[in-house]
Amino acid sequence: MTLPFTPSPTLLPVPGFWWLGENIGIKDTSLDFAVLYSEDPCQSAAMFTRSNMPGAPIIVGREHAAGGGLQAVVVNSKNANVATGFSGVERSRLVCELLGRELGLDPKRVLPSSTGVIGVPLPVEKIVAAIQGVKGRLRQNAASVQAFSQAIQTTDTRPKVYSCKVGGATLTAMAKGAGMIEPNMATMLAYMATDAAIPQQRLQAMLKRVADQTFNRVSVDSDTSTSDTVVVLANGRAGAVDEAAFEVAMLAAATHLARAIARDGEGATKLITLTVEGADSPAAALAFARSIINSPLVKTAVHGGDPNWGRFVMAVGKVFSHPVRVEDLSVTFGDPAEGLTIREALTRDEGEYKPLLARMSRYLKEHEEVVIAVSVGHGPGKERIWGCDLGPGYVEVNAHYTT
Repeated sequence: MTLPFTPSPTLLPVPGFWWLGENIGIKDTSLDFAVLYSEDPCQSAAMFTRSNMPGAPIIVGREHAAGGGLQAVVVNSKNANVATGFSGVERSRLVCELLGRELGLDPKRVLPSSTGVIGVPLPVEKIVAAIQGVKGRLRQNAASVQAFSQAIQTTDTRPKVYSCKVGGATLTAMAKGAGMIEPNMATMLAYMATDAAIPQQRLQAMLKRVADQTFNRVSVDSDTSTSDTVVVLANGRAGAVDEAAFEVAMLAAATHLARAIARDGEGATKLITLTVEGADSPAAALAFARSIINSPLVKTAVHGGDPNWGRFVMAVGKVFSHPVRVEDLSVTFGDPAEGLTIREALTRDEGEYKPLLARMSRYLKEHEEVVIAVSVGHGPGKERIWGCDLGPGYVEVNAHYTT
């Protein structure tokens, strides 16, 4: 199949956009401060966490994004500026005001983002110092884009980036996220920049559709972040594009980032791609998929290569609003030839049953991406979701996160 866009093997700077990623000493010596700026006014679209405990940057960001004219993004990692009260909000506003002054923008065209430890006052004096002269440190090259993607990381082990061409336009996207991941609208932090010209209302609708299929279909540990943000800035410098083709490109970018987040889950060793089909509706299929992908018992079985399909029976059975007959349930690991329906498992003799489990175990142990398909009936509902295994590494990261 011919794609309506051209993926790039390398990061592409987007015409009219300037980038920065550097260390300002918020916690350690790794990159922790990032700025994205467009010379030209933009049409923008944004989505934020639905958490009832949103961070201060979310409160300010919702206000600034409401007009659809964001032109710059400022991000700090290592401190989330969450549960910091009125002073936290005022510090986010100050960061936007000072960056706006430095870049010659209305502060309401600046989107603030913070990620890291919750409940610690934002060291705003370090950010204020970094903003001074920042315009002269911005660059328009792949190295600066890469530095931006690194500066937004917390427990991530690698940057998550994607670039492509859509007609004469460029799309470059990046995200961060490895823990506290089960987005309820977007992902932890994700930014997309393009020089395509797309009207704001259509861009917002496009982002909503894409996020629902990607960022809202990924889970590491079933925890929704207080800081989730995804934003698209479109400066229009390349002119109009085929919007259907652009949405396909945006979907490909978001899919790549969502999979990268799941693959980089804290302590994870395996990416899980799970499909649930045969449900009464897409909503029912998603409920089953979330129940399975979030189950610690399923995740630890994948980690250890244990073909314990009984854990899938459990995960499907606890979706109380959608009963499933055991005769209609089947679980497939990898190749469909390895599939096992529950009814068949109960009727096979030991000579057939044990070798089948051994093949499943080998599959789980030998593959870094584990593909699992679960059928729950004969309905039209089908959903795909991404997750990861659960092992000692997750506990190690999170048992000592603040220290």
